[in-house]
Amino acid sequence: MLIISSSLHPESRSRRLAHAAAEHVRELGLEPDLLDLRETDLPLCDGDSVYEDPRVGRVRDRVERAESIVFAGPIYNYGPNAAAKNLIELTGKAWTGKVVGLIAAAGGQSSYQSPMSMAGMLMLDFRCLIVPRFVYATEAAFNGDGSPGLDLSDRTIQLVAEVASLASAIAQADATA
Repeated sequence: MLIISSSLHPESRSRRLAHAAAEHVRELGLEPDLLDLRETDLPLCDGDSVYEDPRVGRVRDRVERAESIVFAGPIYNYGPNAAAKNLIELTGKAWTGKVVGLIAAAGGQSSYQSPMSMAGMLMLDFRCLIVPRFVYATEAAFNGDGSPGLDLSDRTIQLVAEVASLASAIAQADATA
C-alpha cells in the first residue's frame, strides 16, 4: 500500500497521520511504501517535457505499482494543497483503477467536504475506487504533543483496514475473472 503525504509543512498534522497510517499498514502485516512529498523533489507540472524527468518517472512507477493508496494532505482554501494536485498531474494514468483512501487535516470543521474535489478528480479521470469513509481532522483531534488522539487513531486504523480489504477483494476477483 502506497501512503502519500502531500504536506510540505515541517510540523504538518496530515504528515503525522500519513506516518500513523503507514504504521497501521505494518500492523496489518503489509509493507507500506511511504511517499513523503516534503522529502521528494518534484518539478511543477508543465504539461510538456516534465514527464521525461527521472524524478517524475520514479514517483510514477511507485504509484503504478501500488494496488492501493492512502493519500494524506492538508486542506488549504477549501481544497487539497497544490503539491497534491501537482503529484496527480505528474503521475496521471498511473492512478487508473486504484483503491484510494483519503486523509485530510484542516483548520476548521467548515472544510469537511473539501476532500470530495480530489475524490471526484480521481474517480472521473482515473476510475479510482474511493473509499467512502475518509478521515478528516482538525487540530482538536490531536493530543497536546501533536500525536493523533484516540478517536483519530481509531478512524485512521479503520480507513487503512478498509482500503486493504477492498484492494484484496478486487485482486481476488481479478484473479478469478
